[in-house]
Amino acid sequence: MTVQLSCEKSIYSFSKNHAPIVRVTAPARVEIETYDCFTNQVTSTETFTSLDWDRINPATGPIEVEDAEPGDILKVHIETIEWAEQGIMATGPKMGVMGHRLQKLSAKPIAIRDGKAIFNEQLHIPLNPMIGVIGVAPAEGEVPCGTPGSHGGNMDNKLITEGATLYFPVFVKGALFGLGDLHAAMGDGEVCVSGIEIPGKVTVQLDVIKGFSIPNPRLENADSFVTIASASTLDEAAKTAVEEMIDYLSQYIDLPLEELTMLMSATGQTEICQMVDPLVTARFVVPKWVLKSYQVPIYE
Repeated sequence: MTVQLSCEKSIYSFSKNHAPIVRVTAPARVEIETYDCFTNQVTSTETFTSLDWDRINPATGPIEVEDAEPGDILKVHIETIEWAEQGIMATGPKMGVMGHRLQKLSAKPIAIRDGKAIFNEQLHIPLNPMIGVIGVAPAEGEVPCGTPGSHGGNMDNKLITEGATLYFPVFVKGALFGLGDLHAAMGDGEVCVSGIEIPGKVTVQLDVIKGFSIPNPRLENADSFVTIASASTLDEAAKTAVEEMIDYLSQYIDLPLEELTMLMSATGQTEICQMVDPLVTARFVVPKWVLKSYQVPIYE
């Protein structure tokens, strides 16, 4: 059975105080409809002169996973991502890397056709559909959906796509999971503060892992195992992601810390997710053939 959720049930922050829109028992399959990151506000580029910043980055949810308890891991496998026939990009003053040089808000509609985003007549961009906002409620407080953190949130990690499995620390009973902010395409960094923003639907499998705890989200795909961290600077985020990977692998790989660090320097990739949100996000990517060589399990 698949639970189907409408984007009309959306939140603009992650918080334990939000009432769940549905309760499921793991394992559960859920189809989640989403608005674009502007809550479909931008309908005409000619009249695009302002934004309601209280309606940015909605996440459909929250979903309560009944047997998830603080200290567990919420496992989220992304089965499919579906998208609409048109996306939108926007930038402007104080937005993104170039915001200090931009004079006005600007939006650009982008049609999706034959597996490409039609940027203009000259350039058609290959799609890499992914999820920008995805996460669980933090232990305390209320975190806007536009801000990433240890709970996930607006990580804008282009590896969060079909076939990927995410692992989130559970901070509150039921986890209170939500997602939104789909992109038809986005480059690492998301430098203008938007990818090709698009409404759509995501089908996920939710499960709970007992007996393991993690401080920040992690990701697994067919080729790699990934640690993800958000911080006030890219240096801090990247260093946290690297150190958490080494700490995890050190439980299973019988090498001195010096040699394990050398191994990560030879085989791991430090990559930027996004550099435009209130906190910035980096990831550290290790190929699975390294884990296989040392028979390293992933939360088993």
